[in-house]
Amino acid sequence: MHSRSAEENRPTAEDVKRLLGLQPHPREGGCFVRTYESAERIVNVERYPSPRLTGTAIYYLLESHTFSEMHRLRSDEIFHFYLGDPVEMLQLLPDGTGNVVRIGNNLVAGETPQHVVPRDVWQGSRLAPDAPQEYGFALLGCTVSPGFEFEDYEDSPRDALIAGWPEWRKLITELTRH
Repeated sequence: MHSRSAEENRPTAEDVKRLLGLQPHPREGGCFVRTYESAERIVNVERYPSPRLTGTAIYYLLESHTFSEMHRLRSDEIFHFYLGDPVEMLQLLPDGTGNVVRIGNNLVAGETPQHVVPRDVWQGSRLAPDAPQEYGFALLGCTVSPGFEFEDYEDSPRDALIAGWPEWRKLITELTRH
């Protein structure tokens, strides 16, 4: 009896998209599917123009030829690493500072399997370019609270982000489309 190797059992990005029903994200890049919507709503929160679900969750897939464009949300977002290659995330904070975090499962190398992006923080992600591309993709989960609505998604022209965070010019350029 022949046993299959780990590489033979490794799913491809196309397998993951098919098995989880992922579709192209209409704004951000990558692929996603919403997996959870809370049954409750919050109302009368000043920063939201209408009621919001208390929470939502998605699967989110990045491939080596895709990236999550720089954007910010009106809600906190929690990323969960599930499978694949590590992800590099640029965060630009309202106080004018920025940082890069690595989301993955190699704790010894400083990666974290879970990461919170506070509301109003600009963020963009891609597969970590300095890591071996064993899979060619990363499967993440994103939980948003209060829940995500497309009207809460804000992107920015590249030049405006560079003007606010000039020391991050190179990475901002790589994580924006316009």
